[in-house]
Amino acid sequence: MRNVLFIGAGSMAEAIIAGITSSGAMEPASVYVMNKSDRARLDELRDNYGITPVKSGDPEISQAELAVFATKPKDARQAMAQVAKQLDPSAAVLSVMAGIPISLFEETLGRRPVARSMPNTSATIGLAATGVAMNDAVRDNVRETILSLLGSVGLVKEVEEDELHLITALAGSGPAYVYYFAEALEEAAITSGLCGTDARDLIIQVLEGAAAMLKRRTSEPSELRKHVTSPGGTTAAGIRALDDAGFHRAVASCIRAAENRSRELATGQ
Repeated sequence: MRNVLFIGAGSMAEAIIAGITSSGAMEPASVYVMNKSDRARLDELRDNYGITPVKSGDPEISQAELAVFATKPKDARQAMAQVAKQLDPSAAVLSVMAGIPISLFEETLGRRPVARSMPNTSATIGLAATGVAMNDAVRDNVRETILSLLGSVGLVKEVEEDELHLITALAGSGPAYVYYFAEALEEAAITSGLCGTDARDLIIQVLEGAAAMLKRRTSEPSELRKHVTSPGGTTAAGIRALDDAGFHRAVASCIRAAENRSRELATGQ
């Protein structure tokens, strides 16, 4: 695929742009980017990544073989209307907007290949976790291109569209939960008297080491936890405090609330 158009220039668009340009998946000049009004933002992306800023009416829009919709969900219809008359009828669509169904693209942009995905911002460093669903107009060559593009910025799982609500809650929003947990650990450590720099360095190493252990897949998460948790020891005391505070219930509520919000967005709420 030679030319890709991004409609929207926010953090998710930048994360994918950074990933596909640094990995060599796309030539930077062949990545066209437009947004609603902020020219300074487009200039920033051009200076950082070498992309080509465009606006409504520019010929590059009709040259795009893939249009990536990366606006806020509330701006989805406006974004589609902005390019509907210029997009080539054969151009494929890839959405990275939470909650916007494939059917809305089909209704607004006509029958064409449409893929709906939910990467996360770790795409910036090539470590995204992405779910993607595609309509039946997506042929093998387009499927391979989309999977390759998303795969250039991390792990990709092709799923049914309805599963994307849960994947959005788990993987799309997941980094924020990890950062929030890191915030809480750091705050607790500093409150208890540890130097902020030392606390941050230790927390990062703990998270990195634990993720690496999980990635080996030699043991289930529960087994890895038990290996660290000696009866009557410090870890057991900490785990007990988390259980007393309803840790598992809180996590389940978190995922459920995010999934429900994704489903609400899909209905325009």
